[in-house]
Amino acid sequence: MTTRPATAGTLYGVGVGPGDPELVTVKAARLIGAAPVVAYHAARPGRSLARASAVPYLRPGVVEEELVYPVTRGVTPHPGGYQGAIEEFYERSAARLADHLAAGRDVALLAEGDPTLYSSFTHMQRRLVPRFRCVIVPGVTSVSATAAAAGVALVTGDETLAVLPATTRADRLGALAAGADGLVLMKVRGDLGGVRRALAAAGRLEDALLVSRASREGERVTALRDLVAPEQDVPYMSTILVPGAAAARPAPSSPSPAVGHEPGSVTVVGLGPAGPEWLTPETADALAAADDVVGYETYLRRVPSRPGQRRHATDNRVEAERAAFALDLARRGARVAVVSSGDPGVFAMASAVLETRADGGYQDVPVRVLPGVTAANAVAARVGAPLGHDYCVVSLSDQLKPWPLVLRRLRAAAAADLVLALYNPGSKTRRAHVDEVRACLLEERDADTPVVVGRAVGSEGERVEVIRLADLTADHVDMRTLLIVGSSRTRWDAETGAVFTPRHHDGRSGPVTVDAAAGTRP
Repeated sequence: MTTRPATAGTLYGVGVGPGDPELVTVKAARLIGAAPVVAYHAARPGRSLARASAVPYLRPGVVEEELVYPVTRGVTPHPGGYQGAIEEFYERSAARLADHLAAGRDVALLAEGDPTLYSSFTHMQRRLVPRFRCVIVPGVTSVSATAAAAGVALVTGDETLAVLPATTRADRLGALAAGADGLVLMKVRGDLGGVRRALAAAGRLEDALLVSRASREGERVTALRDLVAPEQDVPYMSTILVPGAAAARPAPSSPSPAVGHEPGSVTVVGLGPAGPEWLTPETADALAAADDVVGYETYLRRVPSRPGQRRHATDNRVEAERAAFALDLARRGARVAVVSSGDPGVFAMASAVLETRADGGYQDVPVRVLPGVTAANAVAARVGAPLGHDYCVVSLSDQLKPWPLVLRRLRAAAAADLVLALYNPGSKTRRAHVDEVRACLLEERDADTPVVVGRAVGSEGERVEVIRLADLTADHVDMRTLLIVGSSRTRWDAETGAVFTPRHHDGRSGPVTVDAAAGTRP
């Protein structure tokens, strides 16, 4: 029998819920704030989901023990293989916590969801008890959070609920899926296609929902059968829900038109450059009325989740496939909203949807386009009115057109003395293009021509500055940057910081220099 030291600290297994710090219980928050040591597991340094939930409750000066897994997949050079590496890691982690406990320091070991449900806490508990006193503080489970996000009741009445890891063998998964009324598959990752096949074989795919990042930013609920790319990787902490028959809402599968059913349609909407304050009322109404919302996953995160509404996230490079998927949903009776950042008609999804409708045989599907605030207008407004006269909008991306054509159009616009709004000026792989653009424009523009550099306008990382055209380099741009290059008439007031292009034109042409002292054009 092991005797506990009288002065030893207590190990608290603290459930911090599914991700939203507001779902941390009052008791958990109190213990986190009082503990001299807070420990948590992490897949990579600085990437602990459990700690992220507890941040508001950590007190200054608390000792943090970050327990970083040496491996998260089954491939490892460790002589004992994956299991050997993990067991060795748990032993080392338990020893680190034991040092604190033996010194009389309480340790709050954070656990995502609940400490008793598929949690790393249990590995520490098994190694530290009975040497040290252990108290478990339950948390809101991911099962509850994902069901709430999906707006479904998992089971009701006498129905049964099976909760199991998504790594369960296909034969056992199929048997449980066929035998249980409600089903929850936790920690979905890897062979999503295999899970789909097992559920389909058990006749449960129609009602299956994939829930990712429940209660956290980027929360997403998708009908499993309707994933645009079933083989795509999904976040590790995703969950698949299959509600019991009595508890389920109407099936989330793609709708089929019925007699008297209002025909489906596609509405292409612009979200503006950033958060919900940039939405128009018309766009907000269209998003609220949609049965399905389709879009690039980054933009889809900006659309609030709504009970009963299906969400379909895709990669940014599959515009045609995304458009066809939306049109197909609409043909079967769904009201579909396709989302774009900024305005959907400016280098965005409106043209992709209309082109696919024309060329793909979807002329019977109604499509309407709702405008949004463009990135060019948003950046321009931050500095004044540089687009106050004639201007030209050009994308510097050569993904869909050859680079020589881009330069030819830039020369023509510069020769016409138009203000230029330049989208997609650079990326990690397109760095030399900025130097070519600067050289091209300097053939027609004065070196002191003002250039507005706007990055992520409306977002947390917003940065807007005005520089000389001669000073423009690749360091100023990335894929979230838009450039506005002034014409010969554009004025830059150094005293107020305003940049504007007068609406009148007196007939003078050709570049004129900026008055360095006044900061304005004569």
